[in-house]
Amino acid sequence: MARAKGSRAQVAVGFETTYGTPPAAGKFWRMPFSREDVGGTRGLLASNLLGYGRDEQDPVLDGQVVDGGATIPVDKRALGVWLKGLLGAPTTTGTGPYTHVFKSGAQVLPSMSIEIGMPEVPSFAMNKGARVNTLGIEMRPRGLIDATVAVLAKGEVKAPTTAIGTPVDFEVERFSSFTGSVKRDGGVLANVVGASFNYSNNLEGVETIRDDGEVEDIDPGMSQLRGSITVRYASRDLMDLAEAATPIELELGYRVSASEAFTLVAHRVFLPKPKVSIDGPGGIQAEYQWQASRDATEGVAATFTLVNDISNYSL
Repeated sequence: MARAKGSRAQVAVGFETTYGTPPAAGKFWRMPFSREDVGGTRGLLASNLLGYGRDEQDPVLDGQVVDGGATIPVDKRALGVWLKGLLGAPTTTGTGPYTHVFKSGAQVLPSMSIEIGMPEVPSFAMNKGARVNTLGIEMRPRGLIDATVAVLAKGEVKAPTTAIGTPVDFEVERFSSFTGSVKRDGGVLANVVGASFNYSNNLEGVETIRDDGEVEDIDPGMSQLRGSITVRYASRDLMDLAEAATPIELELGYRVSASEAFTLVAHRVFLPKPKVSIDGPGGIQAEYQWQASRDATEGVAATFTLVNDISNYSL
């Protein structure tokens, strides 16, 4: 009997036209990933009956919860699918390379179906009506650069055969850690040893009385953009901005060339005043846990831009 292996597992994503209805075969991308736990769970409700002795009576199944996440590479192409799910369809310009611009705070977010395939069993779980809740990236000077995404979904349906047909494959090319940069108000920020951001849609499942245990829909809440910057303490510039509660524009991203780049611009960022602790004879660092807010001029809190050779993110 074959046993499922992670090396053979597949994650496929397709955008839905009708909420909760998976797209047709051939309308899915095969997505690169290094881990995932997207799926449905259904808990047990313990019996509260009395009068039958000390041993419990049978439990009852609770409603279904379908959620989870994945660790994905910060790459030049496939990342755009997750950005579309997180922020909505981009505005795309150019004739190759193509510039895809995603704006924060969209009122309506697209839904997707995510199939998790384990062909050895065989088992194929279609998570329908999924929306992307969060996406975060941690920047560092060395090592592989990954992003984490989290989703909520309407329901999960398992089958012994795949429903995606032949998926569209991306040529996976990661951004390297040494192509990263952090900028403040357009200028390179010096002495940065680490940075991160996390964008959240604060999704909420609409639970209604239904005979299938699924949620009715998934609604977006207030969008939030948070992050951190860790710097070697060599200047009071950031500390002075924090103490004065002066907003800055913060840009984080990776750039190989004019035709291969990913950037996040948080247009109005506030820095807290951190402690500067001394932990030994080595270098002293300060960490700023920043928050972004809506910029009146830009009309949004953040702009995400992906430049690559993909003409659009529709199938």
